[in-house]
Amino acid sequence: MSEKKLLEIRNSYFLPEDVLEKVHGAMSEDVDKMVTIFKVLSDPTRLRILKALEVQNLCVCVLVELTDCKHSALSYHLKLLKEADLVNSRRERNFQIYYLTKFGDLLLKSIEKHF
Repeated sequence: MSEKKLLEIRNSYFLPEDVLEKVHGAMSEDVDKMVTIFKVLSDPTRLRILKALEVQNLCVCVLVELTDCKHSALSYHLKLLKEADLVNSRRERNFQIYYLTKFGDLLLKSIEKHF
């Protein structure tokens, strides 16, 4: 029964050729960068790091305390955030200071707007 219903729906649904071409184009686009971003954002610790950096640029030593992560685990999280172009860092004297990139700030604000 469900197979017959599917055929009826399929026969009654029409897409103009130009729309079908656009759909095929959208389906064949490279989405690797978006997949990477979503994977990076799927971790609660990384989201908390982004939210903390939204408030203030922070030293790694402060982030270690805030996240309760070991330094090596935090370095891994920051590396992924940096590779996704969500954060960057600069050296100030003996401190490595992390901050949101413009892209990271815009993305975080966009996400927060909807949640």
